[in-house]
Parts: sequence; C-alpha cells; structure tokens
Amino acid sequence: MNNWFLLAAIPVFGLCVLVHEFGHFIAAKRMGIRVEEFGVGFPPRLVGFRKRDEGGWEVIWFGGKRNAEDTYGRRKQSPFSGTSGGASTTAVSPALDIDGASGSPSKTRVRDHTIYSINFLPIGGFVRMPGESGDIYDDEGNYDPRSFAAKSAGKRIIVLVAGVTMNVILAMVLFTIAYGLGEPTFPAVIGKVVPGSPAAVAGLRPGDTIVSVNGRPVQLFSDLQNVVGKAIAGDNNQHSTVPIMLVIRHAGETQTASKTVNVRVHPPEGQGPMGVEEKIVFVSSPLWEAPFKGIQHTFTVTGDFINQIAQMIAGAVQPQLAGPVGIVKITGEVASTVPDLGWWPILSLTAILSLNLAIINILPFPALDGGRVLLILIEIVRGGKRLKPEREGIINFVGMAILLTLMVVITVNDVVHWGG
Repeated sequence: MNNWFLLAAIPVFGLCVLVHEFGHFIAAKRMGIRVEEFGVGFPPRLVGFRKRDEGGWEVIWFGGKRNAEDTYGRRKQSPFSGTSGGASTTAVSPALDIDGASGSPSKTRVRDHTIYSINFLPIGGFVRMPGESGDIYDDEGNYDPRSFAAKSAGKRIIVLVAGVTMNVILAMVLFTIAYGLGEPTFPAVIGKVVPGSPAAVAGLRPGDTIVSVNGRPVQLFSDLQNVVGKAIAGDNNQHSTVPIMLVIRHAGETQTASKTVNVRVHPPEGQGPMGVEEKIVFVSSPLWEAPFKGIQHTFTVTGDFINQIAQMIAGAVQPQLAGPVGIVKITGEVASTVPDLGWWPILSLTAILSLNLAIINILPFPALDGGRVLLILIEIVRGGKRLKPEREGIINFVGMAILLTLMVVITVNDVVHWGG
C-alpha cells in the first residue's frame, strides 16, 4: 500500500467529527444558545472569523488570547469546569466527541457572535458554548439566559443528541450515494486468465461465466473458490494436480461447454490453483431505490454494532478496539482499493465510522454526550434539582481521564501491531 493513501484518514475523520459538531452547533442556535466558537480542526487556532457588532467581519489570527476574545471580564474558570476541545485544553481524540466548555463570565457585556475558526490539527472540529458543565453566570447563581445551562432539560438533551443524530443521517446519505454509484459484486465470471495456468491450458477465457463446478451450481466467484478448495483438501496432497469439472458459458454465447481444469495443489504465489481472477461487476441502484437501501443498511449496521457491544459486555466475544492509528491504517488500506473497487469501500467505511462515532458518544459514560444526557435525566428524576457545577465538572473530568488513558493504551497497541 502506498503510504499516501493514509492521508485519506484526514477527510474521513474530519467529515465524521465535523458533521457531529455541526449537529450540536445548529441545534444550539435553534435553541437560542450562544455558540462562542465553531472550529474546523483542533486547536491551536490558525485563523478565525467573526461578525462585528457594527457590521462587517473581523479576522482573528493564530491562537491569541482565546478567552479575552470571546467575553469581557470573564472570571477564572475552575480546572473541573470544562472538558477538552474548548477554551482550556487542546488535543483530543478524533474518534470521540468531547465538546468544550466555557468558564463563568461576570455581569459584563458578552460578544454575541460566533467565531468560525480554522485550527492547526486538520481532523474533526468542536463547538464551544457557555455553561456546558452547569457553570453559573455570576456570584448570585444567575445563569446567562443564552447559555447552555440556562435552557430547559428538554432543550439541552436536544442539543446533546443532535450530534449523534447528524452522524446517523450522514451514514444514511453515504450509503445512499454508495448504492447509487454502484455496489461491487463478484459473480462467477472470470476477469483474467494467467498465461500458462491450468485455466489457460483448459481453454478458459476472460468473460467466461462459470455455471457449475463438479456438478454444483455456482452464483458467486467465492462459490467456485470454495468448491475448488474443498476438492484440493480432499485429495490430501496425494497428487500435484486435482481435476475439476466445469460447465462454462463463453461471453456472448448461449450454449454451455464442459471443461476439465487440472488445478494445482501448490500453485505459484499470487496465482491461485486455477490461475484466474474474478471480474468485478458494479450494480447501481435506481435513484428511487438507493435511499431505501441506504437507510436499511444503516439500521442493519447499527444493529450489528449494538449486538457486538452487548456481546463484549457479556464476555461472549473478545473486544476488538482500534484507536486513531489503527483507523488510519484501515482507512489507508480501503482507500487504496478505490481504483479497483470504486467508491463503495471508502464511502461505506466513512459511513460505518460515522455510526461508530454516534454509538460510542451516546453511551452513558461521563464526558460523552450520553453521559451528559444521563446527568440531565437524573436531574429530571430529582425534580429539576441540578448537580453542583463543580461536581458535574469532576465527573466529566474523571470520565475524560479514563477515556484518554484508554485511547493511549489502544494507540500504543495499534503502533506495536502496525505491520501486522
């Protein structure tokens, strides 16, 4: 694999996380919450743009004094009042959605316009809103009316769930596009015959359709491989070749013909026992059908994910986790198949990663969207009584520490097994 294909991870990661954060952003705007910054990539900031109160736009270059740019007279924030991705921290994993939280401003004028920033690390994005961890507005405990904390439980849940919802919608769109462009299929059709191979000697040609193998009807190229493999295994290395009876139909003909191919038990590397390669046939779905298939496939993949997580929790299957490094490797490998297999593999992978991001983030774990939703649900059960901001911040801080530790362990494992 050409290492340049590894760069495909940037748009793949970036799209999944950016769409997730856009969900938070647009929902916050609709709920009347002030969004301090919507960032493309992760800090440090390279450049930002923001409307001026008097009209026009101002440009904010490089990192700058991030807090001073956003509000006037902001109080020093508690180390537990925010989570990563926002004002006070920088690097976070692109496989997780961990939004930033602002500090607690004093009773002075707050800039109302959002900073739209481009940041140094070109993967993902983030949204910063005041009051994400229940921070109060002033010393009397009054909330900024346009902060996240000031909104009702229902509105806060909508904002938190919006990112996951956008990831699911993105998966549906990508699967729909993939079905529309064409799904690669592998029928029992020969795409290439190696000169001098058993298939060439038997008179097989590219474009031939395999009707049956040893009397067994076949539909897929894998069916042919399975029958041939079983025949070789049944010979127990008693001969150097094994005869295989094929019924084929040449391209452009209606009549079938019988062929005997003496497949090799120990073929040259890369040729296979017969010396043939499959033909890839792309099957495109009609415009009206592709969305239905895309939505159906989204639910199927989501169900498989949930079932796998349940089995891992129950101990029925061994956890198979991949961090950023592992996903970069997988993305590079899949991207390298685009010239042969078309856009289906990379679109499907991006959709799957988007669903993965959605499911992970909705889990009821501290610092994730699901964990924050759980805290709001607890608040509802308690009759609207909220946790203290400091306590909520500590809960998210502990969750963040656990997640980052797990990410480091997984990343080290991915690096160690990079060549495996």
